[in-house]
Parts: sequence; structure tokens; C-alpha cells
Amino acid sequence: MQPDPGRAQLTHPVLEMGGTHVTAALVDLAAGAVIGEPARESLSPHGAADEVLGRLALAASRIGAPRDACWGVAVPGPFAYETGVALFAGVGKFDALYGMDVGAELRTRIRPAPAALRFVNDADAFGLGEYACGAAAGHERAVCLTLGSGVGSAFLADGMPVNDGSLVPPEGSAHRLVVDGRPLEETVSRRAIRAAYSRASDGDPAEVPDVHTIASRARGGDRAAGAVLDHAFRSLGVALAPWLSRFAGTVLVVGGSIAGSWDRVERPLREGLSDGGAPELSLAPAQQPDRAPLLGAARWAALDATGRKEGPVVHL
Repeated sequence: MQPDPGRAQLTHPVLEMGGTHVTAALVDLAAGAVIGEPARESLSPHGAADEVLGRLALAASRIGAPRDACWGVAVPGPFAYETGVALFAGVGKFDALYGMDVGAELRTRIRPAPAALRFVNDADAFGLGEYACGAAAGHERAVCLTLGSGVGSAFLADGMPVNDGSLVPPEGSAHRLVVDGRPLEETVSRRAIRAAYSRASDGDPAEVPDVHTIASRARGGDRAAGAVLDHAFRSLGVALAPWLSRFAGTVLVVGGSIAGSWDRVERPLREGLSDGGAPELSLAPAQQPDRAPLLGAARWAALDATGRKEGPVVHL
């Protein structure tokens, strides 16, 4: 049987670069699925440039990508996504890559060599994946969050990221919002929730549990744990509410490690949205919590490969 050329065009190799690991995979966009087992390599956020780039290329070279493929690459910011230049500085990770043309470096290291690498913000990749195959599917205006070490966000209009304009926060980034005069991530993030629980419970800061354990304690009746989580996610809802109103979002999708404790997230988040005057909308956990960034990176590569001169980002 001859291979289906249409399906071949919908298969894209992808990389997802996290703070401590990189994942490479082949994605079948027609099926909305990852093909086979992804390749995963550890990353040291404080490693030398050659070490980090070598790990990225090692993962990429393990998946059997087709020759001259167009890769989708999901990368956290700060990063110049159109040019592929790393701008990591003052964020505690990958400082050694600052100013490097990561795209050019990877093209010389990945085997077989890529024809092109299309970079996309990791939170936008998550949103694109949930729009393509998850909880944001079918919504003209969707907002997708990842809650973990920080607050990642994607504002999507007709499935395209919106990163500027009056209807979204600066750069389309929820982490730039402010709560009680402080950056949002000082209230809603892994480190902020752990610090708040340490203060509320008079615990040893060196032994404070992770968020999933705090959530478990809240279920067991720990009032301090419950109060800390309620405050964090109610504050998140209040901060997001005016932007959901401006953007006219009809669904808010929540992923990331903290969303694994959805039963402790949903109620205070919904209350905060209501208190902040958000419109009626669906509120749902991610349906593709682990695979969404891979699916989204593949979708980005496919969109950018159409030859649009300005790329697929929407400006409102």
C-alpha cells in the first residue's frame, strides 16, 4: 500500500522545552495524537549552552523524524519566537543561552537535519493543543491557563493566539496581572502557595509540603490549607475576570501541575470569577494535560508552514 501523502503532511516532529526536561515526539494532526512513545531527556536550567543544546538535539534525534521536516518547538519565555533567539535573563534558567540563535544551533545538531523550526511560546502551545483536541475545542474565544511554577496563559480567537491589543493583558500574559498591588504569581504559583501555607501553619519553611499535599490536607480538614488554597484561586478569578469580559471568552481551561488538585481549585476560582464580574462561561480542567503542548506545537508548525508572511498570531 502506498503511503497517504495527505496524512504525511499532517505529521510533524515537535520539541517541548521545560525547565528541567525536554520532550520530543511525532504528532499526527489528522488523528490528534502523539505517535509512539515520546523521547524525554533531563535538562539542567543552569547548564552550559553546549550541554543544554546537546540535550535538546539528543531528544529530537531519538524519534525518527522525517528528513527535511518542519518542526514545532514549544519554548518558555523570554524568547524571540520569530527569530529563534533566546532571551533568558534574570529568570533563573538557561541564562547560558542568552543571545544565541537556538534555531540555527539545533539545525546543525538534530539528525536528520530539519528544514525549519517554528518556535511558539509554551503556554500558547498548550492552548493550541486544548483548542485542537481538548476542552477549548469549538470555542471561538478561549482562555487557557497553566498553573505550576508560574501562571502561563493563552488567549485564543478562532484558534489563534492573541498576544497584543486592548482585549488581552500585556503580551497576552496573565502573569503580568496584579493582585493587591503585587504580581499575580506572588499569590498564585507553587512557591507562593507553599510560602503562604508555611506562614499560616507555622511550619518549618524548609519542610513545607508541595501543593498536592496541601490540597490533600485541605480535604482532610486542615483549615490553614483550605484557606490558603481558597485565597489563591479566588484571587486568580478576580484578577482574570475583567479580561475574560473584555475578551468575551466562553471557556476557561486550566492545566498545569496545580490543576491536578482540581477539586480544590474549581470552587474558589469560580467564586473569584463571579466576584470580579466575569461573564457566564465554561470552566474546565485540561483534557490533554500532558500532550497539549506537543499537539499545539505541531499545529503551530503546520500553520506557519502555510507560508503566511506574518505568521498566524492574531492582533485585536
